[in-house]
Amino acid sequence: MSHTHQNKKKLLSRVKRIKGQIEGVEKMLESERDCYEILQTISACRGAINGLFSEVFEGHIRFHIIEESTNKSAAVKQAGNETIAIVKSFLK
Repeated sequence: MSHTHQNKKKLLSRVKRIKGQIEGVEKMLESERDCYEILQTISACRGAINGLFSEVFEGHIRFHIIEESTNKSAAVKQAGNETIAIVKSFLK
């Protein structure tokens, strides 16, 4: 079973908000809104997608790498936490 089932409701809510933002971009393009407004909304969409990615990725590392590690050594946990920190800083 995937780790995403634990936060399914929260993740689906985020996806629905992102879907609404994307639909907003579509409407803005159709109504020929100012490019600044469109770019700002696209940027918000990108941030929302990055946040969703970060959350699912962190769960993946914690559930599939750290928790399922056969030796559960401190080095594995440290490497997992460092990987999470690097990806989060990259997505900011």
